[in-house]
Amino acid sequence: MQKINSRLSWTLFILLAIAGVFNAMDRPIIAILKPDMSADFGWTDADFGRLAFVTQMAAAFSFLFTGWLVDKLGVWRSMVTGVSTWSLAAMAHGWAMSAWHVVAARIGLGATEAVQTPLTIKTVATLFPPDQRSFAFGVGTAIAGLGTLSLPFFIPLLAAQFGWRGALITGGIAGFVTLALWLWFARRVTFDDSAEDEQRDYSDDGAPYGPILRDRRTWAIVIAKALSDATWWLINFWLPDFYRKTYGLTTEELAVPLAIAFLGSGGGALFAGWISTRLLEQGWSPNRVRKTVMLCSALVVLPLPLVLQLNSFWPVAVMMGLVMAGHQGFSLSIFSTITDVVPRSKVGRVTAFGAFMGNMGGALIQLVTGAVLTAGLGFTPLFLFAAVSYLVALGWLHLLMPVIRRPEQAR
Repeated sequence: MQKINSRLSWTLFILLAIAGVFNAMDRPIIAILKPDMSADFGWTDADFGRLAFVTQMAAAFSFLFTGWLVDKLGVWRSMVTGVSTWSLAAMAHGWAMSAWHVVAARIGLGATEAVQTPLTIKTVATLFPPDQRSFAFGVGTAIAGLGTLSLPFFIPLLAAQFGWRGALITGGIAGFVTLALWLWFARRVTFDDSAEDEQRDYSDDGAPYGPILRDRRTWAIVIAKALSDATWWLINFWLPDFYRKTYGLTTEELAVPLAIAFLGSGGGALFAGWISTRLLEQGWSPNRVRKTVMLCSALVVLPLPLVLQLNSFWPVAVMMGLVMAGHQGFSLSIFSTITDVVPRSKVGRVTAFGAFMGNMGGALIQLVTGAVLTAGLGFTPLFLFAAVSYLVALGWLHLLMPVIRRPEQAR
């Protein structure tokens, strides 16, 4: 790739992160506007659990192809393909006149939005040197968090004017606007996504996933991703419902507590990215940095079940913000580990397979949550699982990957 100045690299990456906000906004829209959709279609908690499940499964299985696609197409063509398709899928919700139409639109959106994760990781690996990548991940996640932070305030207003369909159509239109800006800034850039840091033990035999599935580092990453993402999707989708059931909040009253949660998400990512970069600059090894940040993040999530014992709402809202921050610190470290140990030409596939496993964990937890709540068991068993999931994920990763080494360190 031709040398790109730092300002242009950051501009291109920030625009990608903004496009990602519109990619991801469909999930909080569905969660926030659940009462409106329930009124239209007569859905129960179990129905919403199944809707989340089919969306998650569509995204999960699409990751098996999008990782290979991103590696094949490269950054520029993947950006055009990804943003165009997921924006069109979001806009398709505007024509949903029955429950099955919504399900079809959700499957399409889940399938196309799966381009975002491998595209983001490959873009970071392409535009930034190794020691700056954690901070880039942190900035990208913080932008996503700030974007999501505004949704609980913005979505009810949008829905009041245009309905829940209009809210999703707006996200699709905004995606196309962001893509146009990205193309303008990238018009003089020639991307080269080849792997100049190829490793002999991660050699490619021409198969999309063959060399990846045979490497234990892949399984260290993807199982840790599945365990941690199950908690992320549990909180991300069911938090509004938890607040409604426990504290009787209306859709409008959800805005501030959800904003606190997403502020924690963005702040946690930004801090984790910043501290990781500082520690690497001070001479810490990637292994020490990644696992230290993961451990601290896991410990932040551990007290989650205590929110069920608190009588005051606002400490609960703050605790949920800390949980979201802990997840993002952990997730950022996993993605940074991918760029540490995986050659650039395979980053998309390893990232996508990890996202596939994460979505499988998310899909399973959606079904379990719907069944648990329908059975009247409440959130206690769900929060107990969430509390320990990150420590178990870290233990697994350390077992299969005792030392995280970059290619130059392995020689």
